[in-house]
Amino acid sequence: MIFPIEQLIEYDRNMYEVTCAASRRAYQLSMMRDPEVEKNDGKVVSLGARQVFTGRVAFRLED
Repeated sequence: MIFPIEQLIEYDRNMYEVTCAASRRAYQLSMMRDPEVEKNDGKVVSLGARQVFTGRVAFRLED
């Protein structure tokens, strides 16, 4: 499951922040052994990115 390129093109926020959030989420998914990872053929990075891009998982910056 890979998210559409249109979402990347239309994304108007900081790409570095969302990339960091997606990689952090991918790490969390792999450590939790989330069953959704199995449904996604073990592709934690694309799953984490999709969750961040669709707003299913929120992120914030800490000072």
